[in-house]
Amino acid sequence: MNAFRTGLLMATLTAMFLVVGYLLGGRPGMVVAFCFATLTNLWTYWNSDKTLLSMYGAREAGVARYPGLIHLITQLASKAGLPTPKLFVVDNRHPNAFAAGRNPEHASICVTTGLLARVSYEELAGVLAHELGHVKHRDTLTMTITAMIAGAISNLADFASRSGGERRKDTFRVVDTLLMMLLAPIAAVLGQIAVSRMREFDADRAGAVISGSPLWLASALQHIDEIARSIDGQEAEQNPDTVHMIVLDSLHDRFSGLFASHPPMVERIARLNAMDLKESAAGPWA
Repeated sequence: MNAFRTGLLMATLTAMFLVVGYLLGGRPGMVVAFCFATLTNLWTYWNSDKTLLSMYGAREAGVARYPGLIHLITQLASKAGLPTPKLFVVDNRHPNAFAAGRNPEHASICVTTGLLARVSYEELAGVLAHELGHVKHRDTLTMTITAMIAGAISNLADFASRSGGERRKDTFRVVDTLLMMLLAPIAAVLGQIAVSRMREFDADRAGAVISGSPLWLASALQHIDEIARSIDGQEAEQNPDTVHMIVLDSLHDRFSGLFASHPPMVERIARLNAMDLKESAAGPWA
């Protein structure tokens, strides 16, 4: 079912890309857009984690500097029945994390220095387990391809806003360009929402089971949300097409309700608090 949803989402996003290409250049533009979308998907499949980690300036976490962190992710991955993913750290005071990679065998998890400095050991376990939940459900490939396509659509919209008026003189072409400029960013945002909202609930549940306690992740989300509201989301502002991938949407002042990339924090915490503790085995270090 997850593979079907992923394929359907990729087809929908590619179709959006074709529409944008058609509005920019008619049938030739649609052909170019299709070729570009195909190449983007193929390139992203093999390089998605490297691309995103580079965007955030992440560095691989070494055992010498982060022995406790490496030990924790190794234990959690073992309990989840997953290969231990590569772990990266990015210098950013905003407490957050995300997972990337084309499959569990090539997965990477990135955490910010702000997360390491501001949450407890148990809360960190909950966050890492949440990201492992995305890896286990094979969400990372879909999420990274969506980020790449969303970014490409946004770039096309920006291109049209800069050059469309000069190249198109007749009324219908101008209307097409204006519609594309309005709809392309919306399509990109809706694509992000389709990927992340329900899958965040699934990853929360999986994270609770993997870590051994839903209360650890609930506490982490509450803590991170409080901190995020007092810190500008500079990291996410620089890469808005990837906000659906992180554990908490730091653009809390940008979208709300339908246009939030993540489900309401209150609902996520309530669901975790309502989980039957019997569903969660003892923690990975027990």
